[in-house]
Amino acid sequence: MLLFVLSFNGNLSQLKSAGSWRAAIALFVYAAGFSYAYIDLDTGMGALILFACVQITMLAISWLKGERFNRIESLGVLIAFAGFMYLVSPGANSPSVLGVILMASAGIGWGVYSIIGAGSTTPLIDTGSNFIRAALISALLIPVLFIDSNRIETAGILYGVMSGTLTSALGYTIWYKVLPNLRASVAAVLQLSVPAIAAIGGLLLLGELLSIRMMFASIAILGGIGLVIYAKQSPKKAIRA
Repeated sequence: MLLFVLSFNGNLSQLKSAGSWRAAIALFVYAAGFSYAYIDLDTGMGALILFACVQITMLAISWLKGERFNRIESLGVLIAFAGFMYLVSPGANSPSVLGVILMASAGIGWGVYSIIGAGSTTPLIDTGSNFIRAALISALLIPVLFIDSNRIETAGILYGVMSGTLTSALGYTIWYKVLPNLRASVAAVLQLSVPAIAAIGGLLLLGELLSIRMMFASIAILGGIGLVIYAKQSPKKAIRA
């Protein structure tokens, strides 16, 4: 689908010089971890773990590069991290350990991928190139498909095609198209809404339950990251540590 979009826009010839194997590996880690994690995790739980790990990874990389947080940002990071630790801690309604590890890996992969692509001047072309590379790497996982089953379901193929074409390729295309026309604060709020939308979808479509752990963790993680975003959008109001 990305190849079709790029060919339609006349950008297909630029694929060779776009993207990187480093970004493709990060993308592969995200996609593989995300896919297998959801075997053991509920929709909302998985989305929240993914979101938390993406944001924490990006903040950690920024800090390692020399960016220092003001007091409001530091407070937001601590609240979000505490919420994440509470979410994955052992106890009643605790998520699958394997699922958490896989989804955390996916979040780290997407965080690294986002940092790598932050300076891109042609994000859609770079994304197309990185997806081609990641698709080649993902061929290594083909044998895993047959470990638990010797057949492939038609419905699974259909859902996979829809996920790849509609919610991924066309989703990225639309996002990169509208992003330049959005204020940074609006884009940030839209990203914050993703775990909530996923949780609501799980409740309405899959009959999943919303636990007290999930509710409190969501408030802490989304609220903490929201504080960081607020502080970054209001530098004059922030108090330096």
